Amino acid sequence: MKGLPLLSACLALSACATAKTSTGDAKGEVDAPASVKLYAMDCGRVQASDYGSMADDGSMNGVGGEGINPCYLIRHPKGDLLWDTGFSEAIADMPGGLRPQGAPMRFEMPRKLTVQLAELGLAPADIDYLSFSHMHFDHAGNANLFASAKWIVDADEYASAFSETAHRRGEVTHYSALEHVKPVLMEGDAPYDVFGDGSVSIHQAPGHTPGHTVLLLKTAKSGAVLLTGDLWPLGASRERSLVPIYNSDREQTLESMRRVEALAKDSGARVIQQHVLAHFTALPAFPAPLE
Repeated sequence: MKGLPLLSACLALSACATAKTSTGDAKGEVDAPASVKLYAMDCGRVQASDYGSMADDGSMNGVGGEGINPCYLIRHPKGDLLWDTGFSEAIADMPGGLRPQGAPMRFEMPRKLTVQLAELGLAPADIDYLSFSHMHFDHAGNANLFASAKWIVDADEYASAFSETAHRRGEVTHYSALEHVKPVLMEGDAPYDVFGDGSVSIHQAPGHTPGHTVLLLKTAKSGAVLLTGDLWPLGASRERSLVPIYNSDREQTLESMRRVEALAKDSGARVIQQHVLAHFTALPAFPAPLE
């Protein structure tokens, strides 16, 4: 990535704590502000009869289960950051949810993202910062609602999201409003310090997609939390280093797993596998925040 075949060593054991980061507002690492809060919102459910595509070694063939598709709001004195936007709100209006043709899965959306934000007194236009672990439809399904926010995106993910292939496949539809927005591109290999105080940083973890990222949040009371997108989509994914068959690069995926494990160890972070229901329900129930 960016001239290297694998994720940069800035995510290695000690470098992530000491490396100079790119930043949105200032530079340097300090204690997390006491008022930083994380809100976990239910932005969809997945009922699967066969998770076979989630492991290229065949070990998940015929294994089903239930998954969660969350959105995360981070409230900081300098603004509100939305991390992932879940399924399209259109699914909430479909009786029985959506069952894609030929797929062994059904998608449901019990509550719309905008309804949950409204409980906190927020409308889409109030969101200051927007970022995604990656641009797949289940993570960027409501991206078009937040085109006024400052969009932070890995340069490789941006290029892939608006590539000729993505247009031809119709993948751009759910985030088309961002195509003509000038984003903040993460280039090079340093993590991006969103608020300039070390409390929220976005780290490159490619392999699932060309510019997949993870987010490290430091709270005053609960310590560090690591939101890992689709690096480990199933509970077993982390335990057995399972790689989905549709990942963009298998070796990048495995290297990213190693780098993010080092980041978690170095920061003492609680790892949240975003699609794992038990990880989601262990967080404070919305609208209560993790502080």
